[in-house]
Amino acid sequence: MSIELQLIQGIQKAFKEVYTTDTPAVPVIEQTKKEFVGDYTFVVFPYLKLSKKNPEQTAGDIGEFLKKELNFVSGYNVIKGFLNIEIGDTFWIKFLNENYSNTHFGKAVLKKQKVMVEYSSPNTNKPLHLGHIRNNLLGYSVAEILAYSGYEVIKANLINDRGIHICKSMLAWMKFGNGETPQSSGMKGDHLVGKYYVEFDKAYKSEIEKLVSGGMDKERAENEASLIKEAKELLLKWEAGDEETLRIWKMMNGWVYEGFESTYKRLGVNFDKFYYESNTYLLGKKAVQEGLQQGAFYQKEDGSIWIDLTADGLDHKLLQRSDGTSVYITQDIGTAQMKYDEYKMDRSVYVVGNEQDYHFKVLQLILKHLGKSYADGVYHLSYGMVDLPSGKMKSREGTVVDADDLLDELHATSEKITKELGKTEGFTQEQLSELYEQIGQGALKYFLLKVDPKKRLLFDPKESIDFQGNTGPFVQYTYARISSVMRSAPAFGKVNETQSLLAEEKELIYALYRFEEAVELAAREMSPAIIANYAYELVKAYNKMYHELTIIKEADEQKRNLRLMLSGMTRNVVKTALGLLGIAAPEKM
Repeated sequence: MSIELQLIQGIQKAFKEVYTTDTPAVPVIEQTKKEFVGDYTFVVFPYLKLSKKNPEQTAGDIGEFLKKELNFVSGYNVIKGFLNIEIGDTFWIKFLNENYSNTHFGKAVLKKQKVMVEYSSPNTNKPLHLGHIRNNLLGYSVAEILAYSGYEVIKANLINDRGIHICKSMLAWMKFGNGETPQSSGMKGDHLVGKYYVEFDKAYKSEIEKLVSGGMDKERAENEASLIKEAKELLLKWEAGDEETLRIWKMMNGWVYEGFESTYKRLGVNFDKFYYESNTYLLGKKAVQEGLQQGAFYQKEDGSIWIDLTADGLDHKLLQRSDGTSVYITQDIGTAQMKYDEYKMDRSVYVVGNEQDYHFKVLQLILKHLGKSYADGVYHLSYGMVDLPSGKMKSREGTVVDADDLLDELHATSEKITKELGKTEGFTQEQLSELYEQIGQGALKYFLLKVDPKKRLLFDPKESIDFQGNTGPFVQYTYARISSVMRSAPAFGKVNETQSLLAEEKELIYALYRFEEAVELAAREMSPAIIANYAYELVKAYNKMYHELTIIKEADEQKRNLRLMLSGMTRNVVKTALGLLGIAAPEKM
């Protein structure tokens, strides 16, 4: 049982025995502010009606009871209505003795609950870019945190491999490609296909401009342009199973998948299951027909199918076009059913940008209208967009930050800074190349994950690679520092639990103790930012001890053992925390 829970139960018992009354709600305890003496604080003001005493007397009564009742409470102090509870050094040293060598500290027991985390979900008409990187890193990290918290996790990737956007790339390649392939061009397959998506947009805009200059209004020109008409015809051919259309579609998608796999491998993300919209959109169409028969949906005169969500505070939503083609929501209905049929998961988490908040609200409502038992388990992990100092990214205009180019840039920047700091001694060229990659990716991943997922963020590559401050390289460097300490350390054993702790030691033990709480909170909030910022606070506490106290050269054996145990446990927890973020922990830097 955690110390917090024992304190809460102790406070409840105090009210029952001292004041012969029960607390109406679970008492809240908080970490004591650094300017006061104590470890945990209980605010008594809301409970004065129960005690019928003033704040100081009430806090004093509770403090005295806890000191007698709980052997780990060494003392307390009262400041007005704030009871600051002090935990004895014996408790902290015992905790350290029991956990310092536990490489799985903070890992929860199995909860017998299944969660699917769907992330990445790229389109096969362009390469992965910076926005996709945040999605991939967020989804992967959330999945790792949930698994560490005891959930059975399935990592899923829904490939958006069909639709008008895919047809645009295909049409541009058919018109302007002259048979170009990844092999003939020397380009990664996803980059090559993305090139033709941009080419389509350029040609389409040029055609619109000509029609507008000829007197046609812009909205009509956008619909009358021959290129968009051809793209729509290509989509109809695809849905009709035209042999040549499917051949080109499979070929170009194959190029993209090879490119994606290379980027995923480099990023260190993986998946247990791939879904393809080309296999699920027909299931969605079937569900739409079933909903129509049930009366959950309705059909307009033009043949299009809709759902009325006005009673839910929304509007009418299109589910199938008049020409019979499906829309995004149709595919998601089919995919949701397929996923549940296969895994029967308790929760289905969709990691998708906040521009789709409305879409997922609608999806959940549709599933409820269809009477699906799994509708309540649908959860949209909504995250903010990533901006650059130069502004917003747009794929069709070719102004995105390509994922591969960004990883190359961060690798090069890491190499430059490491060499400038003179930290390359004792490494082979192969080891240095691996280190530059680990630092570059650590910088990127930490920068994107340390921010609350819901918040929009501005990514500055230069700011991300810094060996000081709240950055990935700073956490990695501290891990390497501790590894160096442990490599040089003499043999050591457990610490005598009767010895007293210095402030730096106690601060570090307390930071280590809070790791379980951080993991639990990160899983509940689905926020890797909690783990990232925890890791930063932990390494700050370690560096404070490292700089202010001797470790290996400490003459007192018990003090040396304590600080080496603290170093060993900190090393384990930092490595675990970085792993939950998908970040490598270099042994040397």
